[in-house]
Amino acid sequence: MRGTLHALRSSEVASYLSLIASARTWTKPVWQRSFGATPKEVAALAEAVSTILDGAVLTRDELVTALVSDARFSGMEEQLRSGWGALLKPLAWQGALCYGPSQGTKVTFTRPASLLPDWKGLPDPDEAASTVIASYLGAYGPATPEVFDAWLSRNSLRKTVLRAWFAEMGDDLTEVRVEGHSAFILSEHADELADCVPSTSVRLLGAFDQYVLGPGTKATEMLPAEHRGKVSRAAGWISPVLVDGGRITGVWELTGDEVVVSLFPDAEKPSGKALESEAEHLARVSGTNDLTVRFA
Repeated sequence: MRGTLHALRSSEVASYLSLIASARTWTKPVWQRSFGATPKEVAALAEAVSTILDGAVLTRDELVTALVSDARFSGMEEQLRSGWGALLKPLAWQGALCYGPSQGTKVTFTRPASLLPDWKGLPDPDEAASTVIASYLGAYGPATPEVFDAWLSRNSLRKTVLRAWFAEMGDDLTEVRVEGHSAFILSEHADELADCVPSTSVRLLGAFDQYVLGPGTKATEMLPAEHRGKVSRAAGWISPVLVDGGRITGVWELTGDEVVVSLFPDAEKPSGKALESEAEHLARVSGTNDLTVRFA
């Protein structure tokens, strides 16, 4: 999703790929200008890669060497060898390739059809939508169709199609109000939501944590707009965050044996005991010695 690497359940991956591929971002002029490949060339790449990887597992070097031996792709060698994999992403979205088992420090590629015995190709997006939307809302709901699209494709899907997918789920979804705006939740979670009480937990979450990426940094009920730049930083970096009662109230970094917390100016300090407990947990999972908390 969003051009970044994800691990997905094999039973659901085709549905995710179907929705992402339906946005056809590689056909848009800005993508073509950035990566120098036309939709026709991407289609040719997908066909060639499917043939090369049929029943095979190749390293990036082996795959690119096989591709550039074809005169049609010789001018793409630099982009194809790039670790960013810009030209490989549309192929992955269309189900032409995925990662295979690593060979030491080298990644490998194969086809989902070679890796998964029950692979049947990509379903129609209209059939796949309910699987992906239910999975997303089950983890991150309530959410709007637009927030779901931002998480999945950086808002690349057609709005009419997106809203139709939500509408077609009918009674499986329940509309709720979140701080004055409408959003959707799985109906099976509606009673639980109605009975819940505000959280009092304090958490030190790492960089790129899914609690932040799921709703996105534009979710002002979680992250005040005036502090977004402290969390969503240059080059796509997402800072480690302090979460107090479900809301992001600061950022933190590990400096030696200290967790240095920078609270937002309008935030209150959480209880020392709660932060000490989180620091102990952080020390365990990071394999470091005891950590102390200091406010910047």
